[in-house]
Amino acid sequence: MMRKSRVYDMIMMNNFKNEPIELRKAMLNAVGRILDSGWYVLGPAVKKFEQRWAQECGVQYGVGVGNGMDAIEIALRTLEIGPGDEVITTSMTAFATVLAIHRAGAIPVLADIDPDTALLSLESAQRCLTPQTKGVVLVHLYGQIADMYAWVDWCTKVGIALIEDCAQAHLATWQGQPAGSFGQISAFSFYPTKNLGAIGDAGMLITRDESLANKAYCLRNYGQSSRGCHTELGLNSRMDELQAELLMIRMSWLEEFIYARRAIAQTYQDRMHHPLVKMMRMPDELSFHVYHLFVVTCEDRDALQAHLLKCGVQTLIHYPIPIHLQKPCSDLRCDPQGLMNTERHAKTCLSLPCHPQMKFNEIMSVITSVNSF
Repeated sequence: MMRKSRVYDMIMMNNFKNEPIELRKAMLNAVGRILDSGWYVLGPAVKKFEQRWAQECGVQYGVGVGNGMDAIEIALRTLEIGPGDEVITTSMTAFATVLAIHRAGAIPVLADIDPDTALLSLESAQRCLTPQTKGVVLVHLYGQIADMYAWVDWCTKVGIALIEDCAQAHLATWQGQPAGSFGQISAFSFYPTKNLGAIGDAGMLITRDESLANKAYCLRNYGQSSRGCHTELGLNSRMDELQAELLMIRMSWLEEFIYARRAIAQTYQDRMHHPLVKMMRMPDELSFHVYHLFVVTCEDRDALQAHLLKCGVQTLIHYPIPIHLQKPCSDLRCDPQGLMNTERHAKTCLSLPCHPQMKFNEIMSVITSVNSF
């Protein structure tokens, strides 16, 4: 007999309350250290975290900012991409990706996706190229990264910038090289639900280019090159000391949490066998998928979601309305052959719980619930 779902026994998409007590104690101690320091914004904790995260990603410079969307906007502005310039990206992404391009003054152009991975299609991006194209914002959707050498080669060949949106891909790799280390400059979000999440909001840019880093340092802080001297029209997008210190603590757990996500994903792959519920393509040996999200597709997606809710399994859709079908973006230029794969994916995709705090019985309950659809 199917059990009724109750809020308190629902299998959640994320369950921060069940994080290890050792982690919670370490974070509370971190709060005390920042309070005792008396320095709350852009101080030594931010600098330490910037250096550490850049190092983890295989580059020299990190620039802490307020959130992931600001990171993309500032990235574009450091590359002097703005009014009249076109930037190719995907319609299957969080709205922040395209909003950041708008805020930089540039023009988003939307390409289609690979139906097996939901990642941006290089072939489609090539059809979107014009003389006005100045860059590509490549979104590493769901925690996967693929075909990076092809992207780097194409961007180099046509003379446009490669900007990586790594909001969902902390420590994902392609042929052993970390996400964020392929483009001229890359953006991370540390929103709480990310694989590495703050207790609030935060973001970062990373780059190998010192001049881009220096411009980003300036732009994030009102455009100040030194105290009181404003050389740019910048933003107020500063990482605070508390989030930096908390992220340093959480970073020490990141690898363990990623492997927990990968183990859940493998169990789903091995044991889910409903004929109408399709898995996304498994990554090959070249790619290290960090499973920010575990996504399936189903032609009767809404019925599947309703069934899972009755079984006590929370799900979400990433993303139900593609960017080009959102009212403010209805006039954006798209691939001339259309975005059929994107639209189909949006109608069929469903994200299942896949977080490090899941217990084995919860994992098995999700599998049983899907298989009983």
